Amino acid sequence: MLWVFKFIYNDKEVPWRHSMKRSHILLLFPLILLLSSVSLSLGDEQGTKETDAKKGYIGAATCKGCHETQYESYSRTVHSKKTVKGPESQDACETCHGAGAKHVEKGGGRGVDIFDFRNNVAVKTRNAKCLSCHEETRQLASWNMSKHKMKGVACNDCHSVHAGREKFLREEEPNLCFGCHRNIRAQSDKQSHHPIKEGLIKCSSCHDVHGTFGNKQLKADTVNEICYKCHADKRGPFMWEHPPVGENCLTCHKPHGSNHSKLLIRRPPELCQSCHDWTQHPGTPYTSATKFSGSSPSPKMFARACLNCHSQIHGSNGPSARGLHFVR
Repeated sequence: MLWVFKFIYNDKEVPWRHSMKRSHILLLFPLILLLSSVSLSLGDEQGTKETDAKKGYIGAATCKGCHETQYESYSRTVHSKKTVKGPESQDACETCHGAGAKHVEKGGGRGVDIFDFRNNVAVKTRNAKCLSCHEETRQLASWNMSKHKMKGVACNDCHSVHAGREKFLREEEPNLCFGCHRNIRAQSDKQSHHPIKEGLIKCSSCHDVHGTFGNKQLKADTVNEICYKCHADKRGPFMWEHPPVGENCLTCHKPHGSNHSKLLIRRPPELCQSCHDWTQHPGTPYTSATKFSGSSPSPKMFARACLNCHSQIHGSNGPSARGLHFVR
């Protein structure tokens, strides 16, 4: 394009009177700049291809030739969108799996000169791949202090970058969690349990699997705050409070399942007597020997036992409700 500038500015070589007007020539500038940018863009693209070839990158189209099923699944996920910071906006498949030239040269095969997230690869190495994009996300703010990290859980133990499910989970909750937490599965099979297997709540409704400041990776500072999200009527305040209720719901309840009604750790009156064996009523333990007195069942053991009279066990209001009785 040097001749154009000579033509415009060097009137000795091309006098203005023998050429078009200066105003007409100046109109050529946008076209010149456009041609220059296209030329530079093509040059950059060609340079990028040459650089990628030197580094061993072969492109997603080559990967798709052998891994069509995985690619089709991947193409339906957010990872395949160029509008987000993810694999597709970088080197597509090779962002996570590494350069594929040597893998292709050797005829492919699982783990042949390619990063494939298998279990024989160190957990720290696998997680580093995911964290290279996800480390700064809000969901992983507490990952470094999470139990899952401390126990050596890898991201791909629960997630799959090719999965089209919500949050890239390999399996839906609660079965995904039950794969490791088998003791919790057993508790959820008991006659009184939270409706997890019924699909009304999930494990993640109460727990943050990526870590929190709370105990047991709870999504709140205390157990009670979690319980009150659904059981707000038990929060109070009450005129007559039951101290264990405000202290910790787990004093009386098992969160995942129990063979006693209402997720209780023991049935009344044994549960009540673990604290109240010396007040108002006789301090002797209620056993099967006290179930019947003559021909009538004892109110101490019959039906709801203590709750027959003290029905407002979480707290009650009104002057006549002392002793946690029902207010009429």
